[in-house]
Amino acid sequence: MVKGAAVTARGPRLLLRQIREALAGPGGGAPAQNRLNMVVRIIARSMVAEVCSIYLRRASGELELFATEGLNPEAVHNTRLRPGEGLVGEVARTAEPLSLSDAQSHPSFSYRPETGEDPYHAFLGAPLLRGGRAIGVLVVQNRVARRYDEEEIEDIQTIAMVLAETVASGELLALEELRDVEVAPHRPERLRGQKFAEGLSFGRAVLHEAPIAPEQLLADDPVAEEVRLKAALEGLRTSIDALLEGSQGKLGGTPYEVLETYRMFADDRGWNRSLEEAVRSGLTAEAAVDRVRNEHRARFANARDPYIRERLHDFEDLANRLLRLMAGDHPGQRDLPDDAILVAKNLGPADLLEYPRHKLRGLLLEEGSAAAHAAIVARALQIPCVGRLQGLRDRLTEGDQVIVDGETGEAYLRPRPDMLAAVESRMAVRAQQRAEFDQLRDTPAVTKDGKRIMLLTNAGLAVDLENLDATGAEGIGLFRTEFQFMVSDELPRLDSQTALYKLVLDA
Repeated sequence: MVKGAAVTARGPRLLLRQIREALAGPGGGAPAQNRLNMVVRIIARSMVAEVCSIYLRRASGELELFATEGLNPEAVHNTRLRPGEGLVGEVARTAEPLSLSDAQSHPSFSYRPETGEDPYHAFLGAPLLRGGRAIGVLVVQNRVARRYDEEEIEDIQTIAMVLAETVASGELLALEELRDVEVAPHRPERLRGQKFAEGLSFGRAVLHEAPIAPEQLLADDPVAEEVRLKAALEGLRTSIDALLEGSQGKLGGTPYEVLETYRMFADDRGWNRSLEEAVRSGLTAEAAVDRVRNEHRARFANARDPYIRERLHDFEDLANRLLRLMAGDHPGQRDLPDDAILVAKNLGPADLLEYPRHKLRGLLLEEGSAAAHAAIVARALQIPCVGRLQGLRDRLTEGDQVIVDGETGEAYLRPRPDMLAAVESRMAVRAQQRAEFDQLRDTPAVTKDGKRIMLLTNAGLAVDLENLDATGAEGIGLFRTEFQFMVSDELPRLDSQTALYKLVLDA
């Protein structure tokens, strides 16, 4: 049979549907291993491969053979590859597909006699990407030394994407069986950054402009999905043009030149072509955007050049805007947990002020500086803030518990219980100190030699006025008038400035 004709003639849509039906059918309630065996059998048959194997990443970083059709079944759960070991490890490390006509001649080839893979020369592997991280690898192999074509590589990437979602959702394996499988970062981590605003807090991570996950992966009508994608892309470009021209105002904290960069990337031929190819493979428009975003994230995350790594965030922002555009979602006030720790690449002051202050416990940024406007506002609102945390968002999942240490400039992701206890003790000490200061609030400011001193406070935001009584200050010594301009999308009108100053004088 020539070049996997079974798949290229039908596309991966039918194959994916067969997998879904097999999981939902009479065997759907079978033990996890039986379901996995069923999946690799279907993929091998459809891709005209003599071997199909699924490897999943354990918490240790090892890649374990979870199921195979064609290799020695006794190797399942016994074959474990160290991080980066073998061709499978290479696929996981690079987070990119690998196609070889003679696998054994590749320098990364690692011989495992227990698998019985000696006769198989052709190798095609694709990463199971979840949040830009490889949580596993899907492999097909053939005896004959042959080159897999582009359509087959595209097919296995699509299948791998759906498998990653199926595994992470618990549809293929029960959550108990996934307990030691690293479908998302779960180990405690400490990141060292820079302190932007003093303070100490802990809570649940909330991702600023969190990506919208596609609800449906497979398209019922690929032609209609391609039309939807093109319409959304055109809408994306139009919306950015409108922002540039000022017809819809400006994005808070986003400079004009950044918008120009966004517009340039929205026209990027490679990005647009990747989206169109993903839709034509049988995915919905939303799933196509999600897949391409994952591929870009995995590819750019390994780049050493900081400029290239920054381009990842340009594409991610475009992808997120595109998904929201297709969902008809207009960002507004979000429902936050009562102990929200806001996580962002960077943040404008207006963005920060949109979140309900009483629920915001801390702020973590990948970039920024202590002199940035968001950091100034965080200090004014007494929100602990740590920035310059490299790789922060890729190491977090929405809802993860995190600690913001604005005293040391560190962030703790998914902290151990003893670390949480230590932080609570430190917070109790700070609360006691604050209580002692509160007792001195109304004590006259008189020096030892009897001279009276007038104590005043600095302010710049309306929210600062709420703290006047708490500080015991006799008034405002310095009012930062520029804050009105920094936190506004447009130049403040005369009436709004007048109203603010009246509020300040009354207070």
